[in-house]
Amino acid sequence: MAQISVKINGFVYTVGCEDGQEEHLQAMAAEVDKRIEGLKALSGNSGEVRLLLLASLVLADEVHDLRAEIEPLRKTAAKADPAAARKADAEMGKRLAKLAARAERIAAGLEPS
Repeated sequence: MAQISVKINGFVYTVGCEDGQEEHLQAMAAEVDKRIEGLKALSGNSGEVRLLLLASLVLADEVHDLRAEIEPLRKTAAKADPAAARKADAEMGKRLAKLAARAERIAAGLEPS
């Protein structure tokens, strides 16, 4: 397991990730930092925990909106080819489970440096 340092809102955190995922994790940290900077521009510096919470909610809202956009397409595909749709749903479920597990490992490994 690789260990990398990410900088979010001026704080450095050491985070563990799977070997080969270092660049991806750096990109995700940069995305979170970008959201926090945007929030600070709107509301000022509200404290680390509050900014992280708000950034998480913004990202969760974006995921929600993307799912809402994808759902009609998924239903259309399911009507056209039900077997392929079931297979795609199963694959998506596996991917989401892996992402959730990765997020849990990252959250458990966060520690300020």
